[in-house]
Amino acid sequence: MASPNIFVLALTDEQRRELETVRGAEGFAFHGLLDRERLVDVHAIDFSSLLDAARAELDAFPGTVDAIIAHWDFPVSLLAPLLAAERGLPAPSLTSLLKCEHKYWSRLEQQRSIPECVPAFAAFDPFDDAALDSIGLDYPFWVKPVKAHSSNLGFKIEDAEGFRRAQAEIRAEIGDIGDAFNEVLSRVELPPEITSADGNTCLAEQFVTGTQCAPEGSVFRGEYGVHGFFDMHKDEAGTSFDRLDYPAGGVPEHVQRRMIDLTGRFLAHIGFDDGCFNAEFMWDAETDGLWLVEVNTRISQSHSELFVKVDGASNHEVAIDVALGRRPRPRTGEGPFAVAGQCMVFHDEDAVVTHVPDAEELARLREAYPDLVLTSQVAEGDRLSELPSQDSYRYVVAKFFIGADSHEELDRLHREIAGRLPYGFDPVPQEGTRAGAA
Repeated sequence: MASPNIFVLALTDEQRRELETVRGAEGFAFHGLLDRERLVDVHAIDFSSLLDAARAELDAFPGTVDAIIAHWDFPVSLLAPLLAAERGLPAPSLTSLLKCEHKYWSRLEQQRSIPECVPAFAAFDPFDDAALDSIGLDYPFWVKPVKAHSSNLGFKIEDAEGFRRAQAEIRAEIGDIGDAFNEVLSRVELPPEITSADGNTCLAEQFVTGTQCAPEGSVFRGEYGVHGFFDMHKDEAGTSFDRLDYPAGGVPEHVQRRMIDLTGRFLAHIGFDDGCFNAEFMWDAETDGLWLVEVNTRISQSHSELFVKVDGASNHEVAIDVALGRRPRPRTGEGPFAVAGQCMVFHDEDAVVTHVPDAEELARLREAYPDLVLTSQVAEGDRLSELPSQDSYRYVVAKFFIGADSHEELDRLHREIAGRLPYGFDPVPQEGTRAGAA
């Protein structure tokens, strides 16, 4: 019997290695579909051109197309299910995907299905000079586009002047993704409240605090399940994610069960099926209250190496099962470590990169930390403010994955390794710093 052909959009060498950890990997044929430079490392997106290019690659393939996998944010998160559905492969409906991906539409659907965990929110037009007057939220609050990468163009608003600064930056950049997102919105019938809130609209949200946690799971032919929980640690300023820990250790089990219930109720409400997801919640330990931050319609590529270190197989294993029309069979505790972390390395100000770790320096690090997996997000000569998909407050220059016997050891290793990474920077003139940079 021929090996199933599994296509992965924006497949990298690291992810190919992670794919080889899944059960039965020797019986699969993995293929990249388009590349990271075209799908991820871009400022502006032409969704129709990407869809046509992906179709052409698949049409030219001489064998069968048996599964298509997504693990990156937009446009990948919507390209993969669209391509799968066109070929009769399992995939969530486009409408159910957009009810997660469009942040304002998602909040409206959450309000209808799980109102007890939805913060106050309001949509606004960033090009409206009087937009602040219509928001009606107390300071501080968050603003962000209804579709953006990670925390890009997301701002904590402390006062009217801060809103105006954020508004100016959003106006300059929102169309890079918003115009492409509108191409996708045009493919479905929109409810009246969304027709006037297109991809270049913004969302203001109540500022909530607490311990952040993320369940990841799947829905297979109506069967809902969660296969992992993650702690999402923020930095001391509370604006950027510092580390992801798996499995979660900062939230009690009964709170995790509530997160599972709330996510399942929401996904059932929007009709999400035959796909993977990860959700983000904030838990207020003092009040025992929960806030839903967002629901993403894919496994997370940030989680893959963590599953390998703790469970012995990447989360691609679940995604492949669902994409092939098979009931997921997640592993638990078959890896070499009790916990694992994705650790972020930041630079706080705009700068030009003068040095990244070379082969000799990486070899010395891996001699000291044999399981270390380091992924640089920058190259020598890069100017940080010109990189795509960056946080609005800090610049991510590297991410690394490490395993440990406890969360305490993980915390120590994070600080220790980050301090040893030999990145170099030259400053740029102060006027080149982004409005939101620390």
